[in-house]
Amino acid sequence: MRDSAMPDRDVRQPAGMQITLVQVAKQFSREKVFFGVDHVFEAGSRTAILGPNGSGKSTLLQVVAGALIPTKGTIEHTFSGKPIDQEEVYRHVSIAAPYLGLYEDLSLGQVIATHARFKPFRQGISLDDVARTAYLEPHLEKPVLNFSSGMKQRLKLVLAILSDTPLLLLDEPATNLDAEGIAWFRELLLQNLDGRTLLVASNRQAEETFACTASVEIGKWK
Repeated sequence: MRDSAMPDRDVRQPAGMQITLVQVAKQFSREKVFFGVDHVFEAGSRTAILGPNGSGKSTLLQVVAGALIPTKGTIEHTFSGKPIDQEEVYRHVSIAAPYLGLYEDLSLGQVIATHARFKPFRQGISLDDVARTAYLEPHLEKPVLNFSSGMKQRLKLVLAILSDTPLLLLDEPATNLDAEGIAWFRELLLQNLDGRTLLVASNRQAEETFACTASVEIGKWK
């Protein structure tokens, strides 16, 4: 890989999103995943959500993303001082996670174009830049189904990190990345954080939480 994956562009300093959780709980059938979550993720904060596999980190991220409705409690998303309606939260959030699939029957070029229709990329980032940044430019016509696990993970990360959103959620982002891929991820994230709010779910891997300045243990809400 080259020394720098990112194209030259004008860098903005966007505001991050504030997320306020009050007595939030999530339960599936009889399984209580977490309860009593009282926490404020301040705008522009960078927080690691820590805990072992199966502890509920991914579920909490999905609640924060607005993809899951809490069983109890309330969650408020605020951007530039204004509350965001629940049905509009998804427009302001990008997420990369092992459990999120890609449109694998589509070519890489089609996947990037489809993503851009729902969630535009950051200022100065073209569709070609996205493929180039992930070192996938030679594979624009190839179905994503034929990508290796590492290629798919780079694609998930680049789609999330380069999306023009004030809230960025990363769930175990080093999954399927080798040492070179982890170095690429580190550079990509640091170049595109600016004032965005960042949450990283991890089982305490330094290569995933390096950009975080605060942490919370999911176990405190069990």
